Amino acid sequence: MKVLIVDDEARVRKAVRLLVEWEKYGINEIEESEGGFDAIARMRENKPAIVIMDMMMPEGSGVDLMEALSEFAGSVKFIVVSGRGDFDFVREAVRHGGIDYLLKPIEPEAINAAIAKAASQWQLEERERTDRQQQRKQLNEFKPMYGEKLLTGLIDEPVTAQAALRRLKSEGLVPEETADVQLALLQMDLNDKQLLERFARDSDLLLFAIINICNEFLLPKQRGVAFRHWGAPMEIIIAVWNETEKLPSILHDINEGLFVTLQRRMQMGVSQKGSFPEEMPSQYEEALSALWNRNVLDTHVYIHSSEETKAGKMGVISDWEEQWKVALLSGDNALLAIASNKWLEALRLAGTITPHMLEEYKTRTMLLCERVLREEAGRQTEDGMEWNDEAIAIQAPYANASTFSIQAWREWSHQLMQRCSQAMQQRHVQEKAKMSDIASFIEQHYQKELSLQDIAKRFFVSREYVSRKFKLEYGINITDYISGVRIDKAKLLMVNPHLRIAKIAEMVGFHDEKYFSKVFKKQVGMSPKAYRNDLLP
Repeated sequence: MKVLIVDDEARVRKAVRLLVEWEKYGINEIEESEGGFDAIARMRENKPAIVIMDMMMPEGSGVDLMEALSEFAGSVKFIVVSGRGDFDFVREAVRHGGIDYLLKPIEPEAINAAIAKAASQWQLEERERTDRQQQRKQLNEFKPMYGEKLLTGLIDEPVTAQAALRRLKSEGLVPEETADVQLALLQMDLNDKQLLERFARDSDLLLFAIINICNEFLLPKQRGVAFRHWGAPMEIIIAVWNETEKLPSILHDINEGLFVTLQRRMQMGVSQKGSFPEEMPSQYEEALSALWNRNVLDTHVYIHSSEETKAGKMGVISDWEEQWKVALLSGDNALLAIASNKWLEALRLAGTITPHMLEEYKTRTMLLCERVLREEAGRQTEDGMEWNDEAIAIQAPYANASTFSIQAWREWSHQLMQRCSQAMQQRHVQEKAKMSDIASFIEQHYQKELSLQDIAKRFFVSREYVSRKFKLEYGINITDYISGVRIDKAKLLMVNPHLRIAKIAEMVGFHDEKYFSKVFKKQVGMSPKAYRNDLLP
């Protein structure tokens, strides 16, 4: 809080400074002035909350000063100081906003009480002023939002359209005589990072700026209105109800205005003319279809109608699916680059690429990558290496961007395939390491009872997964591998002539000598006894 002390005597100003407990009342700035004219200049520049002033000064009386400062009425609290106990002076001081009148010499208790009263009243009034400003701000923010929701209701809620229309007309947002309307639709590209950075990445602020630019060309002549589509927050709808025959020219002017301000031109889908408001829902769909089925290779065209656009065909996915799968499995970067460009290049040569096709391409390629990855993983989720779609998550270009870059889509496709291939290779490494850990475990615990179920449980995988992956890695099933390890250990033990066959069988994990002999003969081609006889002299 600021205070200005106005008195032509320096000693009086100093006395006031020393007598008041400023911090107690929340006052942190104190200025001084010698007379009325200087005081007026300081008040206009610094806007003090309280002015302590002498009633008699060379540049006019305190009453003259208060009259000159009527512009500050209601926001400045005056405390008048005088050497005369004149009732007329007191009356004038109160009439012009002074809230206290003190006689010289100034008493500490009196001036502190006056300052406390002035500070308290100013703080109360300041809170009220702030509340009123906030209310006005909220009301100003609410009005456009209220209008936008009513206008959106004409499209998204046909049942309540007539009630919304009555409100819009009563608010003056729609002319009374409106009978026909034509819609244009533009969609924001949130991947346009450069443009978003200019608005501190605040998409709402960017939308507000674009709507304001559009309305500069619409509202002055009551041609129509631009508003946010609350059913799809990144869409702006331009409704034109006067001079609909000039719509292409109006949209062209809007785009030039956007370019001057934002250095961007926007793609717009346009509907046919229709009755207002009955046909607005179908007009919206028409404009949306025109926007999404435009040919993005026509780089100098920004206004698109349904009559001029034709839906393109993506081609059969099997034409390029196999090449993608081969490239993914190979992990060869050159093959990945060729495969990722195949579909886009085919469309470019055909001469038509639409946002709808790009969006479908993005969806289908992502699904293809996930399917190939899951097929390679054997559709296992219980193997301890559950597939995570985020492994290949990469942001694709916006299909309905104002400017089309085939190179950006090529890079996205290539990066997507690289991530898929890397994810597959990483999984193979993980699987190989897990099978190696299982093999090491068998080498260390071959003497114990080892079942497929026990091994699977220990390594947090399924029996089926262990059986399939182990055989794929080592070329034999896991039970034969365990038997092989045991027989190899038995062959080493047979070098010792003091160990009986039955004991050796037990030591390597066989609890039945006959079964041991059967397995030994199957793997070695002779019985344990014959093998020992050949081994020992």
